[in-house]
Amino acid sequence: MRRRQLLAAASARLEAAGVASPGHDAEVLLAHVVGIDRSRLVLLDEVGEADLAAYERLLARRCDREPLQHLVGHTWFRHVRLEVGPGVFTPRPETELLAGWALERLGALEHPVVVDLCTGSGAIAKALADEAPHARVHAVELDPDAHRWAVRNLAGTGVDLRQGDAFTAFDDLLGTVDVVVCNPPYVPLEAWESVAPEARDHDPHLALFSGADGLDAIRLLARRAARLLRPGGELGVEHADVQGAAVPAVLAATGLWGEVRDHRDLAGRPRFTTARLAR
Repeated sequence: MRRRQLLAAASARLEAAGVASPGHDAEVLLAHVVGIDRSRLVLLDEVGEADLAAYERLLARRCDREPLQHLVGHTWFRHVRLEVGPGVFTPRPETELLAGWALERLGALEHPVVVDLCTGSGAIAKALADEAPHARVHAVELDPDAHRWAVRNLAGTGVDLRQGDAFTAFDDLLGTVDVVVCNPPYVPLEAWESVAPEARDHDPHLALFSGADGLDAIRLLARRAARLLRPGGELGVEHADVQGAAVPAVLAATGLWGEVRDHRDLAGRPRFTTARLAR
């Protein structure tokens, strides 16, 4: 079948299935099947029968809302490639902004120490180790399956990866950390039906849901980060776009934080909060 005809039909099927980026996903899957970079698809005239069959199988799974990243086995986060699949939260592009904020802070320090709590696939930790090689990067993940993915992704990076509870980990670092970053679970349990099927049905629920209002983990983070950081150290935490007021309020209510500020993503939606340890 001709490439253009195949992609047009595949895109229409994906759009009908509710996939948010049908044209993009159709191209990524085809490039994966034929073993070329997506940018080189324009050089492909026809798709053979064996590749057509493989493409159809992946297309059907994507129409069932299986994450694109699971189907190709990897994703990109800033400048690093991550292996992902069942059992680990798929990193989102919005989180790159939080990582970028952390990199700015690390760049101003000579020998910084940074901790990535709830590391999941290891996305933030790997990006920080890649772009701030002068920093000592530590990361922790509770879920055993997700931790196994992080082990694979962080191998050879020098990141100190541990398995355990993010809100009790790193007793050996208390009071010495310059920057804490965290992409915690923040979806309210009552918002179950509103979560996209790719996340609701495939991301670990431990990485998604956090109590009735979605703030349980952030309440724990506000206290734990304050113990990890040195005086004047900084915290950055991602949140849902409806929590742009709630998360700063959680931090302010502790009396531990100053310079509490919320930041918007590229679409103008509230996306992460930063604060400086006041004591």
